[in-house]
Amino acid sequence: MMTRLPRAMRLMGLGWYFVLAIVGGLGGGALLDSWLETEPIFTLIGLFVGLVLAFWGGYFLLMEAIGKGRGSEDN
Repeated sequence: MMTRLPRAMRLMGLGWYFVLAIVGGLGGGALLDSWLETEPIFTLIGLFVGLVLAFWGGYFLLMEAIGKGRGSEDN
């Protein structure tokens, strides 16, 4: 998927992936908290889920970007 992009672009995409996963988790949790009036519970759960997704997915994207992923082809 990302093998056609230059390495610097792959790493920039990795940074955006981290930001969107964490902010998305926080935003989703805060939205649920405002709807259900359970102030910090879902925000903290959303933060945790966002961090887990960011690091789990980020690890695989990083391995692909540096050429150690499954079936990766280096440019």
